[in-house]
Formats: sequence, C-alpha cells, structure tokens
Amino acid sequence: MENLALMFTVTSQKYQNRPAFATKRGEKFQAVSFGDLYEQASALALGIMDLGVKAGDHVGLIADNRFEWILADMAVIMCGAADVPRGTDVTDIDIAYIVPHSGMKVLFVENLKVYEKIKKNKKRIPGLKKIILMNSTEKPPKGVDSLYALMEKGRKLRPKNQKKLDDRIKKIKGSDLFTLIYTSGTTGRPKGVMLTHSNMISQCKNIPIKLTDQDRMLSILPVWHIFERVFEMVAVYSGCCTYYTNLRNLRDDMKIVKPTFMASAPRLWEKVFTGIHANIEKSSAVKKMLFHAAYFISHNFNKARRFLAGKELDTKGRNIVISFFRAIYEVIIFIVLILPEKLFDTIVLKKVRAATGGELKGSISGGGALPMHIDLFFNNIGVPVLEGYGLTETCPVLAVRTFENLVIGTIGPVYPEAEVRIMDLADGSQIYPEKRGVKGELHVRGPQVMPGYYKNKDGTSQVLTKDGWFNTGDIAMMTYNNCLKLFGRTKDTIVLLSGENVEPVPIENMINQSPYIDNCMVVGQDQKNLGVLIVPNLEALEQYGKTMKAVCSSSEAMALIKENLKKLINVEHGFKSYERIVECALLEKPFEIGDEMTAKLSIKRYVIAEKYKKIISQMFSG
Repeated sequence: MENLALMFTVTSQKYQNRPAFATKRGEKFQAVSFGDLYEQASALALGIMDLGVKAGDHVGLIADNRFEWILADMAVIMCGAADVPRGTDVTDIDIAYIVPHSGMKVLFVENLKVYEKIKKNKKRIPGLKKIILMNSTEKPPKGVDSLYALMEKGRKLRPKNQKKLDDRIKKIKGSDLFTLIYTSGTTGRPKGVMLTHSNMISQCKNIPIKLTDQDRMLSILPVWHIFERVFEMVAVYSGCCTYYTNLRNLRDDMKIVKPTFMASAPRLWEKVFTGIHANIEKSSAVKKMLFHAAYFISHNFNKARRFLAGKELDTKGRNIVISFFRAIYEVIIFIVLILPEKLFDTIVLKKVRAATGGELKGSISGGGALPMHIDLFFNNIGVPVLEGYGLTETCPVLAVRTFENLVIGTIGPVYPEAEVRIMDLADGSQIYPEKRGVKGELHVRGPQVMPGYYKNKDGTSQVLTKDGWFNTGDIAMMTYNNCLKLFGRTKDTIVLLSGENVEPVPIENMINQSPYIDNCMVVGQDQKNLGVLIVPNLEALEQYGKTMKAVCSSSEAMALIKENLKKLINVEHGFKSYERIVECALLEKPFEIGDEMTAKLSIKRYVIAEKYKKIISQMFSG
C-alpha cells in the first residue's frame, strides 16, 4: 500500500463489518463499522472535491477528539489533499499565522465557538473561502456548510463521480503530503512539518507490537497531534476499534470499554498513580498492609526476573564475575517469591489493575519523560507501560519499548528501518555505533523522517542534512541492552556561570513528584546556581490558604516547599552539588494548555521565561 487512501480502501473491505470508531452516546458507545466509515468518507470526499479542492491542496481541520475528526481526515486524504490540523484551543496568533501560511482555502471547525474565533480574525485570513461546521447539533451560520449536508451532497454525486474519486486515490504518491502539522513546541514560531503518505505507512507496517482486529484502543490524547494520530492509523491498519473518550470520563470509560491498548502521556499515568495511592490511604489498615506487601513482593520478583532476562538497565556493560554472583542471588529471590507473587497478584494487584478495565495489555507513553517511580510502579503491578520516543518531524516514533525488550529507564530499541547515530557535542565526532554507554546528540535517518518544514528552507537546513540525517536536538546514549536512553535536550540545557551544563528535565521530573507541587520549571541560565518556578498544589496546601494567591503569600507554605525540594534534589537521589535548587518562586496561576503548555503537556520554556522574567530576575537579584 503506497498511500493511506489505498490503505483505507483495503481495510474497509478486509474488516467491513468490524467496528472501526466508537463514540459515547449517553451511557453507551455506538460504533461505526469499517465499511460504513469508508462509505461516509467517500461521500464527504466527493463533497469536498465539489467545493473545488484539488489534489495537493491544504484543508484546515480545527477540532478535538470526535468521530467527525477522523471522518474529515479520511475524506481530505482520499481526495488527494493534505489536512492542516489543530485543536480547539487554537489561539488568535495561531489562526493569523497558520491559515495564510498553509494556503488553506477550506476549513473544518468543530463547533460555533471555534467558528467565532475564525470570524473574529476574518480580516487577517483573506485567503480562506469556505468554512464547514462539524457539530450536527448546531445550526451553521449563513455562508457556512454543514459536514453532514456536504456528505449528503457527495452521496448524490457519487453515481456519476465515483471514478473521479478512484482516480484521485490511485494517483496519490508516497511522497505526497497527507498532513501539514504546525508544531506548538517549546521554542519560537510554529513550523509547518510536512509529513508524507510514506512517512505514515512506514509507521503502520513497522509497528513492533502485534495488534489484531480484536483489540480495543482508547483515544485520550489530542487527536490532531501526530502521536495520537499514528495510533488511529495503526488501528485502521490492524482492524482495531478506537473509542473516543476524555479525561473527565476516562475512569468510567475504561471500565466500559476494557481497552487492550492505548497511547498515553506521562501526566496521565501520574494522575492514575496519585489516584491509586489516594484510595489506598483511605483504606483500612489491613488493606494498606496487604497492598504494601503485594507491591514489595512484586517489585523484588520483577526486579529479579528483569535481571535474569537481561532487561535491567545497563549503561556500563556487565562485569562477568559480578553478574555471575548477582545471578545466583536473583535466582534465589525468583524461586522464593514465585508462589507469593502469584498469590498476592491474584488477591491484591489484580483489583488494582481493574482501574484500567482489567484487560489492558499495555500502553505506549510518549510526549515527555516518564518518571522512574511511575515507570516502575505500573510495570511492577502488571500494567506494561512501553515508553516510546519521537518528534512531530519523525511522524513520530523513532524508538519504543516492546514486550520482548522492556527495559525500564529507556525508550526501547530503535524502530524498524530507522538508523541512528550519536554525535559528540564538543567536536562533532561520531560516538555510536562505535561506542555504547556514552552520551551525545541523537541524529536519525529513516522512512519516517519528514522531507522538511513548509516554506522554510533555512529551518529545514538547520536540522536536516542533504543525505537525510535529522538532528533531534536530544541527548541520548545507546545502552548495552540495545536500547536508547534520553538525558534531556541540547536546547533545554542550562549553563551556569561556573560553566557547568545542567539538564533541567530530570530535576523537574523529580520535583513534580512532590505532593505539594503541581508543576514547575527550572531556571538559572548564566546564574551562579539554579532556581525554580513552582505552581503549588492548592488542594495539598489548603491549610495555608483557600486561593493560589493566599498560598503563594504564605511563608509557611514556602518553607514547606523549600524543605521538600531539599529532600528531593540531593546527592542521595543522584543529583550533583551544582544541580541543587537554591532559589524558589511560587506562581499564582497554573500552567495551561495553549499558553504555558503544549497539547502534549510539555512546558513552553520560552513562553514561561518571558511571562515571568520579572519574577526570575527578582529571584536571582539577592
């Protein structure tokens, strides 16, 4: 299959009566079959073509997770165009830049609220000619088409125009764009990432995790982002059914759907982790004791199993003698705990896993680093979290753990057909594949790498060489387990006055483990020491005030947080002396998606630094 439209055609025939996508209506999910989905997408594609959309055109898509999103996405792709997706949290600045830069003339919007955003910026986007409303329960304003009305028009056109659509599909080349995604990254103006049909097809056919038409996927991450989107395409490729949910209904929907697989983000697992432990703390003394006993046994049993299977993180190369004696010890632990582990798993941990529906085979976590304690916890209780890694520019997966190679603390082996090299930051020489266990800048080449940034030759040349090597900007090493391990980003690196380079992400991950802290950002470029901007957890600090302003004004709350920081960032936890936090400032406003955070829940460092530059300056003025 050279293009996604052909993939849709093949899967619609192969899995015709199987459920493809499901949306919650009331208390139940209603599914659309692969056959019906293809019929609807074909009709909508003909409707779009009737608007004058040609092969190679760009069509906007501003919406969140819903069935109409995938319907419009498929229709745009089938008529040979490329979509330009964005979430409903799109800002005026985004609209004013992305709509004209992409050259879109047709735009799908989720609802009237999004339409009003577009209308407000009408003078700044004169090239936009047609708006299509997705929501069937809202009446389109004058001059705006309804998605379902356009689809009905396409149905009427179909008898005489089906051949035109078939011809469009056949002419789509692998090198043609299927999407143009404007990154909402942590630095600078959005770049239009061009992704081709070949980029996405390579992701679908090379996924190293076996999925079947019996699997059920839960869609929770932003659908317009490439990480969630690749899973929707993989689901179509594999014949799985995707169920749309949201954070508000996640817990209930997990019990209803009983998902077998899902894409996820670290913050999601942190929330589940916090919820599980909150419930345990409310339990009786006996239940608490049983849980802690069960986890202790499971932790040590799985630790032994990982070592004996060669799946324990190895960054230095195993010493044969030490490994021999360690193996004897771990074999004893494994044998002693095998029966208690099965017993406690049945009577305790199985009930904990029920919170995910009870049938979750695993989840790929991406979009940020997974904290080690979260990683260990879920893998130890029998919920495999397969951390993956990639960028929008790589469509996105470059590496991912598999069930066969699940090494906690890594992002797994390199994706099939991809090549990686690790380069020395000091002199530009190549470290890997010659050496393992040495940190450097990660470069990648493969079928998933973008052809470049749209209308941005300078930006493209800065990250992509003529022979196809893409500079990720991430610091990594290849472990002796043949897995990649990340250490932060070169552009995130903080350089202190002493000349020491500090990677803020591991420090932030540790700080975010504090129950008193909701979010944070480490600062200190060109300073003597590090400081941190902290968003307090209002619920955990309510004894110091009922509002964020009151908590931030409380010297007692500040003292408690500073004491907590000392316990988290110290030599005992593996941090160097220059990585300790000296300065601290509390922020009265939480970080929000679309402002201080991206849709992936990553912090936008340049936005936060600019917004709070006065506070940062005052922090270091003493």
